[in-house]
Amino acid sequence: MVEAAHLPKAALYYYRGSVWASVPLLTLEEKGYGSDEVDLKEVDIEKGENFMPSYLRLNPQGTVPTLVVPLQKTLAPEIESRYKAIQDTKAIVEFLDKSRSSQSRTHTTSSAPSPALAPATMAFSTLSHQIVDLVHSDAADPNALFYANARSESELSALAKGLLPFLHSRRTTLVKLLDDSTSGTVQASEKTKAFWELKRIAIDNFIQVFQDADKSAAELSEESRQKREAYLQSANAGWNGLKDVLNTLHQDIIGPYALGDQLSVADLHLAAWLARIASLAGADASDDGNTAVGKIEAHVGGGFSLPKDFSVAEARRRAGLAPNSVDSTERQNKLAAFWDAVKQRASWKKIYGEGLH
Repeated sequence: MVEAAHLPKAALYYYRGSVWASVPLLTLEEKGYGSDEVDLKEVDIEKGENFMPSYLRLNPQGTVPTLVVPLQKTLAPEIESRYKAIQDTKAIVEFLDKSRSSQSRTHTTSSAPSPALAPATMAFSTLSHQIVDLVHSDAADPNALFYANARSESELSALAKGLLPFLHSRRTTLVKLLDDSTSGTVQASEKTKAFWELKRIAIDNFIQVFQDADKSAAELSEESRQKREAYLQSANAGWNGLKDVLNTLHQDIIGPYALGDQLSVADLHLAAWLARIASLAGADASDDGNTAVGKIEAHVGGGFSLPKDFSVAEARRRAGLAPNSVDSTERQNKLAAFWDAVKQRASWKKIYGEGLH
């Protein structure tokens, strides 16, 4: 048996505030990986570290997460290890799920259980893919909503105060990389330079809207006024479109977890997505399901609410939670039941213990 010290390890590149990087972090906990089995390498998105050439060689899109894993045929100590980078959150979670199981030959230093997260039947697999694809869809995009979390001038002013330092920091890195590539200090391909320029333009578009957020519409130039109106229209459309996403999730989830009483891959994606949406709506990690989803409903606005048609007592029973003197007639929506179930898990407490993101 190869000694642990000689085994090449996988490395997970993540950012603490990333919605999708939270999914593999939850997976590592749920699968029982040992703390020494995967190197966690934080990429500071605020500082623009994801734009650096060294990271773009791993992930040309400059996104997190990225999982770098040694190829199986190069694990022997006498062989120089070779690696591959997995850049898609879905693929990363699938890899982590398959790489540690009771039947796996992968070396592990952990004695923790390694429950299978993949759906057990074709029907469940179809439903799982449906839910995962939905939360990763453009209509549900939590990163787009992060930047579009203002639908009025007062909300825009408040949002700008938080986002402008973040955007300026990232822009500073991009401008320096572009300047250094022009002077030859940094070697970069034309494709990489074009990537940096596109990112700079995208950031500048947001900065142009946010830097004038404290001005009234009457104080803006015609160009700035049009940009603000376009931003607010887009933000309203984005949050309004979330109604269909939330309704579909409520209908698709079996409850309290996505596929019933057992945690699965779909729940990890849904948990990270819902945490981000709840955070944008002003919810807190300490909120119960009814409170957290209630804040989401209020934030979506227009009197939107999900049907309260799922038994609270049944949800708690299926999740293995104490009934807590719940009335047998009490009902809640399925996303609230899901929140109550998942927030009791050790993985959730570890990833979101210091707050939602």
